[in-house]
Amino acid sequence: MEQKILIVDDEPHIRMLIEQTLEELEDEDVEFFTAENGEAALEIISREKPQLVFLDVMMPKMNGMEVCRRVKKELAIEGVYIILLTAKGQEVDRLKGQEVGADVYMTKPFDPEALLNKAREVLKLG
Repeated sequence: MEQKILIVDDEPHIRMLIEQTLEELEDEDVEFFTAENGEAALEIISREKPQLVFLDVMMPKMNGMEVCRRVKKELAIEGVYIILLTAKGQEVDRLKGQEVGADVYMTKPFDPEALLNKAREVLKLG
């Protein structure tokens, strides 16, 4: 069964960086989607039901916290693992992330290996 990963960030170079970090997963039948804002992300999540979402917090149109809250609380889409990515590492942000239903909270700049290992773990690969 093909697995799907959605990468959401309003900065193109960050989306590219995450995709490059995870590109070896393509050999394991993982399909990638990207979105540059929260609205587009919500649309892709509703349509494609990715197993894993790397979601930036600070974005135009709808921030990551709101996207996460809608997916987890309102739409209650099953089987979507959300990793919030943010430049803010304060405890209050982490707690807010937990409140909206984020599975993991990672601070930028992130460790590429940690990102890849987390993706492998969530998708149960290798």
